Amino acid sequence: MRERRRAARRFGLNGGGAYHGQRKDQEVRLAIASGKGGTGKTSVAVNLAASIDGPVRLLDCDVEEPNCHIFLRPEVDRKEQVQVPVPRVGLERCNACGECGQVCQFHAIVSLKTKPLVFPDLCHGCGGCARFCPTGAIEEIPHEVGVVEIGRRGAVELVQGTLRVGHPTAVPVVRAVKRHARDDATNIVDCPPGTSCPMIAAIRDSDYVILVTEPTPFGLHDLTLAVDTVRQIGLPFGVLLNRAGANDGLVLRYCQHEDVRVLMRIADDRRIAEAYSRGVMAVAAIPGLRDGFRRLYSTIARGLAAGQRSAARGAWNANI
Repeated sequence: MRERRRAARRFGLNGGGAYHGQRKDQEVRLAIASGKGGTGKTSVAVNLAASIDGPVRLLDCDVEEPNCHIFLRPEVDRKEQVQVPVPRVGLERCNACGECGQVCQFHAIVSLKTKPLVFPDLCHGCGGCARFCPTGAIEEIPHEVGVVEIGRRGAVELVQGTLRVGHPTAVPVVRAVKRHARDDATNIVDCPPGTSCPMIAAIRDSDYVILVTEPTPFGLHDLTLAVDTVRQIGLPFGVLLNRAGANDGLVLRYCQHEDVRVLMRIADDRRIAEAYSRGVMAVAAIPGLRDGFRRLYSTIARGLAAGQRSAARGAWNANI
């Protein structure tokens, strides 16, 4: 048991991450996250999804700016509205007691001893105002906050969420996308950047989190925030260093000091940038990169299943 714990820490289960026991490869749920935007998170998610054998469901939870479809170009065959319940006050029963405004933590309903004012875009749909209204004057009605689109290209099925323009809360759309995760396929979640509520909602329930970063001062700063966040949640994780080059030591020293596993390094290659500008996946432009992603996935899947350090060797330091 002690050896297993040591192996789990080396694999990336340190920081409170739980061991999930035996799992099949197709059941692995990976979250691709980052502390900041522009590190290559979506590129990693799309290229990883395109490299894995078997059925894959790619969940684009970057709902404020989803762009996995640019590279996959799927045939969209289904759309679903995302709605949250918001309050509607029946004035004939309201006695202006103000209880609804005191219950709401997001100030979506306000009563100053007068007719309550409702701000639908601030509502999180918790139902607290309707639950605690002493006169039963509040009912809930649906309010559209976004849309989920589902399409396919080859073995990859894309589920993409798009937040309605001007709506301030992305979490309901993120959750709607994640409800389409499949138990009989590999699920890859392209998370929103940053470490706020949408990112946390996206990585929850994942088996493993890949934190994508770049060897710059800004990349390192925001990586530290992402590492702290994932450790607080208690998920196993590792780092993928994108656009690797002369300044790698900046990130590598931090990872060594924090005992964080460097999963893979992708070189700063002009061919990748040119392919990206054309909407072409990097695995189509760089020979061998597809195999690198396959080794990465296989290593994570075996490590989660066995919890053994020996199974986690091989792709960690793949330098493509």
